[in-house]
Amino acid sequence: MPSPDPNEASHICPQGCCPSPFFNSPASQRELSRARNSCAACRDSFATTTCSSIFPNTQFTNHESLPSLQDSFSEFIKVYPQYSDTEQVDHIRAKEYCLPSASNHTCLDYIGIGLFSYSQLQRLDVSETQDASPSISKAPQGYYSDFPLFSISPRTGNIKTLLLHGGQVSEFETALRKRIMNFLNVSDSDYFMLFTASRTAAFKLVAQSYPFKASRKLLTVYDHESEAVETMISSSEKRGAKVMSAEFKWPRLRIQSAKLRKMIVRRRKKKKKRGLFVFPIHSRVTGARYPYLWISIAQENGWHVLVDACALGPKEMDSFGLSLFSPDFIICPFYKVFGEDPSGFGCLFVKKSLASILEDSSSAGIVNLIPESQPFQALEDSSGTDIELEKKSSRLQEELSSSSFFSQKQKVGESSGLQRTEVPAESKGPKSSASDEIHSTFESQQERKSKDGEDKYLDIECRCLDQVDSLGLILITNRARYLINWLVSSLLKLKHPNTEGAPLIKIYGPKIKFDRGPALAFNVFDWKGEKVEPVLVQKLADRSNISLGCRFLRHIWFADKFAEEKERVQNTKESGGQGGKKKYKDNMGINVVTAALGFLANFEDMHKLWAFVARFLDADFVEKERWRYTGLNQKTIII
Repeated sequence: MPSPDPNEASHICPQGCCPSPFFNSPASQRELSRARNSCAACRDSFATTTCSSIFPNTQFTNHESLPSLQDSFSEFIKVYPQYSDTEQVDHIRAKEYCLPSASNHTCLDYIGIGLFSYSQLQRLDVSETQDASPSISKAPQGYYSDFPLFSISPRTGNIKTLLLHGGQVSEFETALRKRIMNFLNVSDSDYFMLFTASRTAAFKLVAQSYPFKASRKLLTVYDHESEAVETMISSSEKRGAKVMSAEFKWPRLRIQSAKLRKMIVRRRKKKKKRGLFVFPIHSRVTGARYPYLWISIAQENGWHVLVDACALGPKEMDSFGLSLFSPDFIICPFYKVFGEDPSGFGCLFVKKSLASILEDSSSAGIVNLIPESQPFQALEDSSGTDIELEKKSSRLQEELSSSSFFSQKQKVGESSGLQRTEVPAESKGPKSSASDEIHSTFESQQERKSKDGEDKYLDIECRCLDQVDSLGLILITNRARYLINWLVSSLLKLKHPNTEGAPLIKIYGPKIKFDRGPALAFNVFDWKGEKVEPVLVQKLADRSNISLGCRFLRHIWFADKFAEEKERVQNTKESGGQGGKKKYKDNMGINVVTAALGFLANFEDMHKLWAFVARFLDADFVEKERWRYTGLNQKTIII
């Protein structure tokens, strides 16, 4: 089947108005054509309705003139009445994720999937709650949760050996691996799965083991700077890889298709593989979605494919269609909880048919997940005296605390909750010594194993994954679509109160669009047209209890007609400008503010961000905030 033009290929419509775009029979092709036309009409209608119905014929030049949250929501529901069908998400958020210290905090600084809810970290014991971190609230009356905690520990060996021959892991880790693979719709008969210390570690592992001597090229598709991708590029170049990058056309930042196709389809000698094609399903910074058929084109032209699923929303892997594309590598991170400290780990999936061609390399970055109640079980045998067990536990805890795999943030939040279905009676009694707790844990586990031949202790509840499963792809996708498009439309209504009516913000990438991702890149400009530094916007947002991100857009291609604009909008990274012409070009880009929506985001979050950005309409807002900050005996922000 010839490869269609990726720019003409439709994504699978989450609302079900367009079926899967892969058919072979003429009748199916005709059905596809009709469905595609219907889907296109649906998307055009959505964009038109959003543009014309959200604050029609209105511009806001004063932040005090913005409608209230209640009035804005009433208008929002009129434009998107289907949003009411997603109120189940609000119930989940209120019940499972609402903390007194975080209830007024809006987290819009990361995209990802969490494993557990805050309620799984709560205790009924009032004395424990009072002594606990203020970020953990008191559990509701009558609720009890008792569960083991887990940490990550470095895993030694060779990555190729670990893939082909496995290694000793805990039943706990096996159970969690199975739960994650089921969630992602990844079959363990087709893929190996490894836990990594982070997303960056997963990318580096691939770079260090991929056979670049035989398949020399590394081709990436990212419209922004990524620490993980930069680490992969650096490791690959050291091993002789020729690195290439896709470019994105100004101003919408769509893939420059002609150039990317040329890099993929170049004639190759014999039948050896061209190299590694690293493809994100959509940008986690600008929200731009990319046609899946780029994967198919790369595979047809002899590339191995790594799918970066880190920006995929909940349940999107189900619609991705692994059976159709079957990439060679998949990388996806999981956070332990949503919110203030979403530390977690990465997951690396390697196609089993590919493992044999990988080169021997260090397994640095691969980790084991270990319950803290039995911290050494994955690495050592559990037999021995109480004193021996206690020594083993102490040794591993020292190894964990000194591990170079943890960032400072990960050390703070290295444990996370898992709920088990049975709570041993002894866990509710007085606290015992460490050796007694470890010994009783193994005894009770062996007793549970003997019942019906299964380990009920390992019936793990990942509440966040369960909630996402229950909500489903269509509901989650539609909710995010309504929220992000309302936010984009409302931000574009903010204009400076001068004769030109200059816009307050500029959005980079897609604006109002049916299938845009739940991420937004923008900058704020003052009444003179000068950009407010993204870091300053981020700091002021944080003071308003809103967490935003700062990123660097790059690989932007400007047509000749945008030559003057190119000089005006681009800047060089602080470390740029050295190392030759190519290095200078790679360091050119645009610093931006970013906002990202998780599946728990609600309308109040959007309105809160809109109201904050509108405050920059006041020409003295930044100066007032600087003086207020100084008045509170805080460090002055240098503008």
